[in-house]
Amino acid sequence: MNALTTDLLVIGGGATGLGVAWDARLRGLSVVVLEQGDLGQGTSGRYHGLLHSGGRYAISDPASARDCARENAILRRIVPHTIEDTGGLFLAIPGDSQTYVEQWLAACRREGVAVDEISSSEALRREPLLNRSLLRAFLVQDAALDSFDLLHALAQAITRAGGAVLLRHRLERLTPRTQGFLAAASTPNGGLQHVEARVVVNAAGPFAGRIARLAGADLPLALGKGTMIAMATRLVNTVVNRLKSPADGDIIVPVGTVAVLGTTDTPVQEADDVGIEPWEIDLLLQEAAALVPSIEDHRPLRAWAGIRPLYRPPDASSQETRQLPRAHALIDHGAAGGPEGLVTIIGGKLTTYRRMAEDTVDLVAQQLASSARCRTGETVLSPPPRRFHRLPDRLDDLRPSGVVCECELISTVDIRRALEASGSAELDDLRRDLRLGMGPCQAAFCALRSAGILHSRDPRLNARAALESFLEERWRGLRPLMWGAGLRQLEFNRRVYMDLLGVDSP
Repeated sequence: MNALTTDLLVIGGGATGLGVAWDARLRGLSVVVLEQGDLGQGTSGRYHGLLHSGGRYAISDPASARDCARENAILRRIVPHTIEDTGGLFLAIPGDSQTYVEQWLAACRREGVAVDEISSSEALRREPLLNRSLLRAFLVQDAALDSFDLLHALAQAITRAGGAVLLRHRLERLTPRTQGFLAAASTPNGGLQHVEARVVVNAAGPFAGRIARLAGADLPLALGKGTMIAMATRLVNTVVNRLKSPADGDIIVPVGTVAVLGTTDTPVQEADDVGIEPWEIDLLLQEAAALVPSIEDHRPLRAWAGIRPLYRPPDASSQETRQLPRAHALIDHGAAGGPEGLVTIIGGKLTTYRRMAEDTVDLVAQQLASSARCRTGETVLSPPPRRFHRLPDRLDDLRPSGVVCECELISTVDIRRALEASGSAELDDLRRDLRLGMGPCQAAFCALRSAGILHSRDPRLNARAALESFLEERWRGLRPLMWGAGLRQLEFNRRVYMDLLGVDSP
């Protein structure tokens, strides 16, 4: 039997799972990570890009606020290349409760969240598009965090340290044994990879319930869908928050060349239930207009959704996912009467992934009789040798190699290098590495060009199927945004791919 043997098997290659694996490797434990998709394909790649200051949860979830404030400072030290230090603003506008403002300010100071009040005129000088009727403004340590860069840095560190990160390996069986587990995962070529592990960490996010069931364990999980909108331009250069109780549409995050409006929180039943309703789009734009009144003059680019996996305590009184704590939950299934050696880590924020990993590996180390301490807080992660989706780095490649994507300045050389590095024939994986198709035209030409490059590398591959799969994901969430310039662009894309090339309707 083709089997790997390891101290620790981590299920899930998002920020939490990779964080657990990196922490464990630094403590000298052998590690294998199984991820059913690509890096960033799950919740870690479907968020609004925010490095939390803790301000959002100062009243509603103090534990999360404290964790975010501490981890914000640590991440700035250990992964500075993934962070754009935009700073953050919390704004009170007419109609907002001044009593809440004072309660929030006191809570921030109590929980260690750095906050400074500035004048309304200073806030408007920094961000001219803001509501000119704003009443109070506070500076916090919010920033933009690129999760794709973070995940690549973690995966690179793990593999360089001798761990294994197996992408596109979907767990099919997880069998408890006398000491440890035997796992079987389907591989990209249709085979099975077996892994023998002494301890298993379930860090599968919204799929954690399925993983627990495979091992015969119970996991009370709640799933909340969060919908976001990317605007075609960068409306603000500072993270802008509405100063009120956490609610739908209370934040605008500048990310790269766009601004992200977020987010909703709707309970869902399935981990892949990421459909977007028109009312969500209307609500997000309406709420954003309270902060930036000219929002209707700017073009929405696309909408997407991610799934928040939250632990639902047995005594939870509300079914609303927004009412559940954002702080992470660590479950030792063996201590709860389930399989010995199975641990689940759930909840938390991407900002707190490192702390979640530390708590998890502290527990794992006890079970493996290891006394090594956590070192992730002082170990700087190196950036990948080539950061594909940074525009200035690619300008020199364009003339000799030809342009594939005009919006994001992606060259033929970039496409070929990324295909070689990833070992994947999925064009959507290139999107996460290169930002392929994420510009204003939303893959009007680069998708078909990339499919051509894929076919030229290996004619045996089904490049047409890869193209259709890429377009299906790229066009997801566009229907509720079909008006104005966006509708014209979508109609152009439709005629290119469906009328001219005969691609089936996604």
